[in-house]
Amino acid sequence: MIDPRQFWYVACPSESLQPDRPAAVTLFDHWIVCFRDSSGNPVALLDRCLHRCGRLSRGSVHHGLLRCPYHGWKYDAAGRVVEIPSAGESLLTTVHNLSASRYDTREQDGYIYIRLTQPPAPNDPFPMPHYQETGWQNIRLVHDFASTITHCVENFIDIPHTAYVHHGIFRKESRQKLVAEIRRSNGEVHVSYKNENRNIGSFGWFLNPRGEPVQHTDSFYMPNITHVAYRIGSRVEYLITSQSVPITEESTRVFTDITFRFGIWSRIARPFARRQAQRVIRQDIDELNAQMEVIRKCPAPFVDTPADFIHKMISQIREAIARGDDPRQLPEISRTVTFWV
Repeated sequence: MIDPRQFWYVACPSESLQPDRPAAVTLFDHWIVCFRDSSGNPVALLDRCLHRCGRLSRGSVHHGLLRCPYHGWKYDAAGRVVEIPSAGESLLTTVHNLSASRYDTREQDGYIYIRLTQPPAPNDPFPMPHYQETGWQNIRLVHDFASTITHCVENFIDIPHTAYVHHGIFRKESRQKLVAEIRRSNGEVHVSYKNENRNIGSFGWFLNPRGEPVQHTDSFYMPNITHVAYRIGSRVEYLITSQSVPITEESTRVFTDITFRFGIWSRIARPFARRQAQRVIRQDIDELNAQMEVIRKCPAPFVDTPADFIHKMISQIREAIARGDDPRQLPEISRTVTFWV
């Protein structure tokens, strides 16, 4: 059996955890407090003081110990109560077994990851491509969507919507025929596109001035990762990695990494790339939030087209996890579909 809470999820960027200040995180509607211990390692506890239910994330960190803001109780990296100011040493010795719920943490590529339950699911945190690599630029963005993980990941690797939601920024309606080779196996979905060498947005003149073939692949990795890669010739690579994290059942926090290299123009292009990415994501937020309002008001099955076969493959993985099944046991599928954008 697989529990969705067994997987690793981003809690916050590493920079959010300062030596003297904790960070509040919500994951699967659980309130969690994160802080750094005296060695700088990340710690995650239930965001609730055992004494009078103070919100630990409103407290402070002193030499790696977390202090509750209400009555000053202190917790160590194991979640143990190590100080009760009002009681002195006498009471502390009688309650030495008091401990807050603690969660596994891992720090990788500038993110703090948490998993809520054991045993661990068969995944590690997704390695962020080219993170802090020479010659590459990285832009990190965080946004909240009033939508589900499934709808978010579907949107992030959905091509047809880009001609309308992001018209002129990303694509525009041109009736270009695209061929997508889709493969699902081992809890992953990979899509390779053919016949795509134009209609890539307002910066197409800069990214692909010679009209070279575009190598475009989209991938989904269970339970919540999408990775979009554009490669043009030997000079240009543009990658979008999104990690969709469940705040609640119908709200999702998305951590987006834009990673690119444009040769000598990489550093100069950074502010423009950030501005364009922010604009595209805001448009997606508006559309997905509106979609969720309609789903709540008028729930009905979706009507699929050939282009939606990608989403069907992802939905089946997400549904298997929700049932407690292992998505790696789903049948391997390969299919080629054609659609127009």
